[in-house]
Amino acid sequence: MTGIITPLPDLGWMLRPLIEIPGVRHSVVVSEDGLRLGHASAENLSGPVSDLSVAEAESLSAACAAMTMTGRSTTALLFGSGADVRQLMVESDQGFVLFTHAGVGAHLGVATDLHADVGLVAQQMQLLVVKIGSHLSSLPRDPAAAAS
Repeated sequence: MTGIITPLPDLGWMLRPLIEIPGVRHSVVVSEDGLRLGHASAENLSGPVSDLSVAEAESLSAACAAMTMTGRSTTALLFGSGADVRQLMVESDQGFVLFTHAGVGAHLGVATDLHADVGLVAQQMQLLVVKIGSHLSSLPRDPAAAAS
């Protein structure tokens, strides 16, 4: 049996408003199971990751999926299975990484430097999700998975 494999559309163009915020370095849209749906990097960056390559974005996508599942498991343990994770934030000595739900089966991740206004970034992430959440949604590929 043969099938046709169609590539997922790259949704990186939707991330332009986020990467234009001062201090934002990179942004990625991922499916719930860790597939990269799109990514973008701010212009004229310096440092160890000055432009997020496809391979790095795919690794970040997998990490984002793992973090969101860990967050979901943690909130279920603490607040019950009905508790939803709205946003996760990781702070490092180099900056912040924020993850948020971005539609059905999709998540949005943003990496900033230490000088970014993290409150503004989080607010703009939510506004972007409201504006384009239907484009960010990634429906399950397996019809049986949708029923569970």
